Amino acid sequence: MKYKSLIGATAMLFALTASSVLAETVGPGGESATKSSTVIVSDELAKSVSSKGYTAALLWHDQSEFVNAVSLGATDEFARMGIKIVATTSAGFDAAKQRSDIENAMIKSPNIILSLPLDPDTSAAAFAEARDAGVSLVFLSNLPSNYKHPTDYAAIVTDDLFQMGKQAADALANSMGGKGTVGWIFHDASYYVTNQRDNAFKTTIENDYPNMSIVAEQGISDPARAEEIANAMLIKNPDLGGIYVTWAGPAEGVLAALRSNGNKTTKIVTLDLSEPIALDMVSGGNVVALIADEAYELGRAMAAAAVLKLEGKDVPPFVVAPAVTVTADNISEGWMKSLHAEAPKSLMGK
Repeated sequence: MKYKSLIGATAMLFALTASSVLAETVGPGGESATKSSTVIVSDELAKSVSSKGYTAALLWHDQSEFVNAVSLGATDEFARMGIKIVATTSAGFDAAKQRSDIENAMIKSPNIILSLPLDPDTSAAAFAEARDAGVSLVFLSNLPSNYKHPTDYAAIVTDDLFQMGKQAADALANSMGGKGTVGWIFHDASYYVTNQRDNAFKTTIENDYPNMSIVAEQGISDPARAEEIANAMLIKNPDLGGIYVTWAGPAEGVLAALRSNGNKTTKIVTLDLSEPIALDMVSGGNVVALIADEAYELGRAMAAAAVLKLEGKDVPPFVVAPAVTVTADNISEGWMKSLHAEAPKSLMGK
């Protein structure tokens, strides 16, 4: 799960309140979400920008297929506007290295920085030089402490978290014929990304599917405990129709539990793309759907927001990219839509 190492750092800033059972994704200050499709640099403005010599730095938190797709979306958008990327880094989930990456990038005087801040407090100081120098800052899914929009940053861009949870509920319900019992394995930490996704699943099942009921709930903080948790859940509920798992890592443990019990009927739905989980899905196993974000679109929107800020345009503070439901029937299209890459060869031709 691409955000799992950010839990403690963002707990207070993005904690989900008890009243936030909403049918939409909300921002850190309760901001309404703006669709990424509306954050656009027109061809006319892009042409004007191309003559200004802007440069950008991509200072990422880690390296992964997800980050590669975000980078590609940003790179393609910057190329459309003639913007040169002068630095691309990966902090390896190390806040100290991220600060060093920022300092080194600032030597090259970029006009734009795209990044996922690893720690709100550390990041507040780390990005201060860039902020004070007038760099257009766009953050992925996280925000330095006490940074205010629009003076300190251009935008936060993230997934449509509610839609990810809702689509997971819809996919599981579809596979179960809209009826039956469900287990809910949620992320047992105060972190707004997973909290909103998990609660959206639960809310959708409870509100939209009267013939389905969540009969087992269990939080998880350590993905290594997933198999143990699933086994306990199945002992108490041997006829469980489906299980929601907060992200694909622990879903592997849940799948292992089902296999060890010879259970071929309980359905699994989870979030984020994973080759091992997708392989079970395309092979007709327990997994019925993976819900992902459009990572390439996240990068494109981040780049566009940064340029709009530089050009003195109004930029919404909280921007979300669409969710996509990936099933055995659309594995190739879904992988491409999310990651802008071909699906692994192991998943094709099953």
